[in-house]
Amino acid sequence: MAENKIIRNQINLAKENNQNAFSYLLNKYWDDVYNFQLKRIKNESNAEDITIESFSKAFEKINTYNDKYLFKTWLITISKNLHIDQVRKNKKKLNVIESNDFKEVVESSPSPEDDLINEQKLKSLKHKISKLKPSYKKVIEQRYFNELSYKEISKKLKQPINNVKVRIMRAKRILAEMIEKS
Repeated sequence: MAENKIIRNQINLAKENNQNAFSYLLNKYWDDVYNFQLKRIKNESNAEDITIESFSKAFEKINTYNDKYLFKTWLITISKNLHIDQVRKNKKKLNVIESNDFKEVVESSPSPEDDLINEQKLKSLKHKISKLKPSYKKVIEQRYFNELSYKEISKKLKQPINNVKVRIMRAKRILAEMIEKS
């Protein structure tokens, strides 16, 4: 019963945007959500990505959490729905590819103009990343440009793995806000 009180307190603190409460909840429920996804997906990297996305979405929507339900159940429901959405998106892409003949697929390959646009988008993204706090910038670069796993980043930066996960999640949220504003 005492643990439920602690969790309720941490949720209330998280609703007030307390970063330590977010870290506590992430540490407490990471394995539950990650293992749930790992059983479904059977791919560690994809399970980690969906788990991070799950926590990001949950923390973004924490004020909608209804304490009639277990927090763990709420998190896993979010995670399950994100996975279902991802499967649907992948299925739609597959259906589009299957419905097109080879000629249309060849025509859909990137043109020089598309390459230039993508290069400009990457340059813009790198510029936004350069504006992040150094701790956020480091983890984003290690994860997405150097393609290191969370464990590898943790070792390289000599930081606990959960700190790395939280920093990546926060950095992605900040980048999304920067992109929305521009």
